[in-house]
Amino acid sequence: MRHPLALMTGLLAASMAWASTPAPAPAAKGDPAKAQVIVDKVCGACHGADGNSTSPTYPNLAGQHPEYLNKQLNEFKSGARRNAIMAPNVTNLSDDDMLNLAAFFSAQQPKSRLAKDPELVAQGEKLYKGGNAGSGVPACASCHGPAGSGIPVQFPRLAGQHAKYVLSQLKNFRSADRANDGGKMMQVIARKLTDAEMKAVAEYVSGLR
Repeated sequence: MRHPLALMTGLLAASMAWASTPAPAPAAKGDPAKAQVIVDKVCGACHGADGNSTSPTYPNLAGQHPEYLNKQLNEFKSGARRNAIMAPNVTNLSDDDMLNLAAFFSAQQPKSRLAKDPELVAQGEKLYKGGNAGSGVPACASCHGPAGSGIPVQFPRLAGQHAKYVLSQLKNFRSADRANDGGKMMQVIARKLTDAEMKAVAEYVSGLR
């Protein structure tokens, strides 16, 4: 049996490896004002007029890093990220449209949310902050930050995201239905997570601010 110190050292090394993944080049800046018409006619129906979705099925976009949003829109359009709802909605978006939308939603104020299950929150907090040395899962905080704010350009904001949406994305990464993560980082991590761990960490991040 490995000494606890050795396990934690290995976990720290894994976390640093995930966090050292090269970041993509910053995207050009968009104009939030020019996105308003598209938000009103298309995006707001699912994601909310201010990027705070009222349905746990659809992600909150308010306060998300613009580089991340722009990347996702481009990959929905190219097919690198598959989604039956998003695909037809991005078909006619230009590069400027996507930059403008990314700028618009990143500038919105995310609303604070409360996690619903205290027991799951406690379990999720341990995984989020410390990972799982036994299964080789690095701490989520090593990439997404201790408060879930993410790292601009490289890793998305998770704080206040709907637990149901986070859980669905973790499962999609595990099954490779979602495969647009650079270096397949999230696919590797998700395959090491149990269903219970996914549910717990999703609940925990939903209450982060």
